[in-house]
Amino acid sequence: MLKSVIPRPWICSRCIRRQLPSRIRRNHVQAVPPTPLEDAVALGFKAARGQVATDTTTPGSQHDDKTLGQIFDSPGFWREYSQSSKSGHRAGLFQNRYLTSPQGFEQFANTSLERAKRVVAKILAASKPEEYQHVVKDLERLSDLLCRIIDLSDFVRATHPDPRINHAATRAYAKMYEYMNVLNTTTGLARQLDIAIKTAGSAWGEEERLVAGILKRDFAKSAVDLPQVDKEKFIQLSQDISEVGSEFVENMESAQPFIQFKSSSLYGMDPMLVKEFTRWGQVTIPAIGEASHAALHTVYDEQVRKQIFSAGRTASKSSLRRLHSMLSKRAELAKLSRFQSYAHMSLEDKMAKTPEAVNGFLQELSKDNRPRVESCLADILAAKRAYTKKPDSVLQPWDKEFYMSQVLSSVPSRLRNADFLSSYFSLGRVMQGLSRLFTRLYGIRFVPRENMPGETWNSDVRTLDIISETDGHVAVLYCDLFARPGKSPNPAHFTIRCSRRIRDGEIQEAAAIADPLFDSAEQAANDGMALARTPNGVMQLPVIALICNFATNPGSKTPSLLSFNEVTTLFHEMGHAIHSILGRTNFQEVSGTRCATDFAELPSIIMEHFAADPSVLSLFARHYETDQPLPVEMIAEKLALDKKFESVDTEHQLILSLLDQACHSQLALNPSFNTTEIFHSLQRQHGVMPPDPAGTCGEGFFGHLFGYGGSYYSYLFDRVLAERIWQQVFSGGREGGGLARGNGERFKDEVLKWGGARDPWKCLAGVLRDERVENGGEKAMQLVGSWGAERRRRDRLEGKGSKL
Repeated sequence: MLKSVIPRPWICSRCIRRQLPSRIRRNHVQAVPPTPLEDAVALGFKAARGQVATDTTTPGSQHDDKTLGQIFDSPGFWREYSQSSKSGHRAGLFQNRYLTSPQGFEQFANTSLERAKRVVAKILAASKPEEYQHVVKDLERLSDLLCRIIDLSDFVRATHPDPRINHAATRAYAKMYEYMNVLNTTTGLARQLDIAIKTAGSAWGEEERLVAGILKRDFAKSAVDLPQVDKEKFIQLSQDISEVGSEFVENMESAQPFIQFKSSSLYGMDPMLVKEFTRWGQVTIPAIGEASHAALHTVYDEQVRKQIFSAGRTASKSSLRRLHSMLSKRAELAKLSRFQSYAHMSLEDKMAKTPEAVNGFLQELSKDNRPRVESCLADILAAKRAYTKKPDSVLQPWDKEFYMSQVLSSVPSRLRNADFLSSYFSLGRVMQGLSRLFTRLYGIRFVPRENMPGETWNSDVRTLDIISETDGHVAVLYCDLFARPGKSPNPAHFTIRCSRRIRDGEIQEAAAIADPLFDSAEQAANDGMALARTPNGVMQLPVIALICNFATNPGSKTPSLLSFNEVTTLFHEMGHAIHSILGRTNFQEVSGTRCATDFAELPSIIMEHFAADPSVLSLFARHYETDQPLPVEMIAEKLALDKKFESVDTEHQLILSLLDQACHSQLALNPSFNTTEIFHSLQRQHGVMPPDPAGTCGEGFFGHLFGYGGSYYSYLFDRVLAERIWQQVFSGGREGGGLARGNGERFKDEVLKWGGARDPWKCLAGVLRDERVENGGEKAMQLVGSWGAERRRRDRLEGKGSKL
């Protein structure tokens, strides 16, 4: 349920940088049979040269593939294709029959609430062995009824352009969230679960026992066993943390919001960008945002950069006050719940398990990363000394971005033209490439479908049915990929409805009610949304929304062209989607991306490797006008530029991860707790690059301290895991390893299909065939940290060091 915190889409720092406006974005830096390895290689490179057609052996798949490209690349084709969504009866958002109007959200919430209350009454009334046999299934259904409202409404209230619908979704969300908090502290439910585990647990399957354990931990984290006075305190603290944490993220601000300069002092910066902020010869730049970011990379005057850097790294007192309040309340909550610290509480159900294991991983990774940062520092410092003609110059914190840009701009490259690579990446071709890749690896493809009236929240949304060569219809994917005013620039994956088995009793209950909104009892049991009839019963299909913000050319016949970074972003988000699609478990509690937080990014980061693989690129990367294949050596050049200073970013992420652990340790209970002192100390202790100057407090802008309290290390952790799997399972893309069906099946069978229904360490051990990590623990975490050193040795042997 019984989840005390609603998960948000993970938006990593690298994804955010990929979404920078183009003016400051820098180019620096049905079935296809399994294809034999050698045939896949030959096919991929012949296709790149235009010698063979795309492999589309299933009847209709060639048409689907062509249509897939057209609905994203041709506005005229899309207008004609989408006409059906403008007439006829309204199907409701996501084909949910309740959601044909704002008022439908209240009906949807009330109906779900009534169902939930009946389930609660059934669980509390259980007294016989056969009744306890069903307690976990009933609790899981209760969880699904809550999530149906909370997940969908949370997405709608943040995305839908109609304020009436936003308001209705917000009310529905609040109603179910309040009920969820009541259930989380209902002692009778927790007691019934304990009895069921003892009396019926031995008869359950592995997945059901795992779900029972998850539900039991959720109850424990919700203070269900505490005395009433402590329970009330727990509820109040939880509410306070939610409120102050949200205020911290939403109101992060600089102590000096704006900095003023004479326009002449910003020499080196894009004149058009400077002009936007100029009045009467005076430039007023926000301390945080596009302009300040661009200035740090381009302005020649060091004193100007220093002022901008300091302003952008000094949070306001109110921001720090909110941050400290949130952290101290979390520490108090953990103590009340009998945990050593909030990090211990947060990590209990993660792969790492303990803060000690996290710190061991980070220390090992830092040890490996340090020599590479030292090499980068030497290059940056040499650039400053050459530029200033002062051999004793010292690198300052505000110098880093400027001289990194200088080093990269000195490298001869055809990629200076930002449009060069994007000409080969029209959005439609990239979507075709993803479908073709998934067909080869997993036997699934994207099939465009006309939207039903009222099904989507914007006319630009494209709907894809996901079709498996063995299982038929397995998911619905809504693609909201084009930029528009007011839309969030951050890419994200949302699970609107999870996979689960709809049990016979639920269908019988719906049949007894006979709601005229629905054509069948099965449809009523799933609110009209996507389902599939399988030999083992009726499955609730995953419904997924993918959000990106790709630029379009209004009034032009030119398709939306993506930078390579945007291609990588789309592949990354599609990695989350494929996890949701293939992780079709019987229990929604563990379906798809509902796995340990420090395992959830693995499929998406693996997809970043596919995005750069020549054999994968050969499936789709062709010039939108000439149809010529992409010169694959250009991607190698692009990657070399991007990786030049990758270790510098890794160092920054390591320090933030260590800060996250320190902020959620017992230190937060100390009245003299000071996040700024901790942050600066960590920079001095673990950093090679110059630390922030005295007087700054950059941690006040670290919003992930709220959303990922105690687990910010996850992205670094999964990045190492993904690199290992790419090399060990997919052969680093060599000899067509990135397209081989056998490799895809191995990754699917050991990782993707399980969702969260298997210990992630067992998934890792299985896919890598490495028993050393099967049981997890601190040694396994340190071993993962050391794998970065193996990558560094391999790169040296292959001539892929940091030098260009």
